Amino acid sequence: MPENTEPINGFYDSNADVDKKYLDFEKPIADLGNQINELKALQIAKKVDYNTEIREMRSNQVRLTQKIFDNLTPWETVQIARHPQRPLLPDYMDLMVKDFQQLHGDRFFADDKAIISGFGRIGRERVMLIGQNKGRDTKEKIACNFGCTHPEGYRKALKKMKLAEKYGLPVVCLIDTQGAYPGIGAEERGQAEAIAVNMMEMSRLKTPIVCVVIGEGGSGGALGIGVGDSYAMMEYAWYSVISPEGCAAILWKSGDKAAEAAVALKLTSTDMKGLGIVDDVIPEPLGGAHRNHHEAAYNLENYIVRKIRELKGLSTEKLLDLRYKKLMSMGKYSISDN
Repeated sequence: MPENTEPINGFYDSNADVDKKYLDFEKPIADLGNQINELKALQIAKKVDYNTEIREMRSNQVRLTQKIFDNLTPWETVQIARHPQRPLLPDYMDLMVKDFQQLHGDRFFADDKAIISGFGRIGRERVMLIGQNKGRDTKEKIACNFGCTHPEGYRKALKKMKLAEKYGLPVVCLIDTQGAYPGIGAEERGQAEAIAVNMMEMSRLKTPIVCVVIGEGGSGGALGIGVGDSYAMMEYAWYSVISPEGCAAILWKSGDKAAEAAVALKLTSTDMKGLGIVDDVIPEPLGGAHRNHHEAAYNLENYIVRKIRELKGLSTEKLLDLRYKKLMSMGKYSISDN
């Protein structure tokens, strides 16, 4: 958050760094915010009470935001999922995970910083937390490959899942990646094999698994820690076989068609829920999770705790049976005569 900028009802009152706080399609909201700022400055300068007018303008700003966010395009949803101030894995950990003890390394090659794993408590539930970190500043982004996991990251995640299974702890996976790291080194070390093994082992892990896409859920990068008993998405997250830019580059040979690709991919939380790919959609604050980290974390924590308590009441045999049936029935399709 910019210095000396405090959110009020999910909005910012400072004129500074407007480009960082509002996306292009939010310009009407930003313009109204600037008008509020000007009226407040005039109130101070002239010592005239404009509080009634300011409150009315704030109400208009909230209504305008609601209208815009009720009619988002898929590409606008992708932009929100990538917002530079959207909460990342470390933000959610700071707000909802207690007594976290991080565990490093895959015991084969390296410690992939794109994956954070360790023991912790969410609510009153002890869990094994595994998540993808994209990094906040340039140095951190480079260190964790912008959230694109290497095979050693997936192997690290699997080792921690097996440890959770040993001690009877539920596994919580928070997904946020555009895709697995596509470099030559990653392929040489078995990227596809590592993802495939994780999917197989997670399908039969003898402990509850809760998976949530908190931002971006791209391709095999998401699937490598994305098989479980319960699967959810944050309201303005996206989940797809490929990023819109990647799809556009393949189909139209140009990234300029990303907005069209986003529509065709049906990647929003509403699409995924309707297609039976995800079980639940976790609501975000008005205007997106970046407007209120605390509220977003509160909603996420409540969902995770509720699901863990539901799953812990099942026997291991019943848990695995329901997981198998869930995986076998995911998705909807139609067959055309043409």
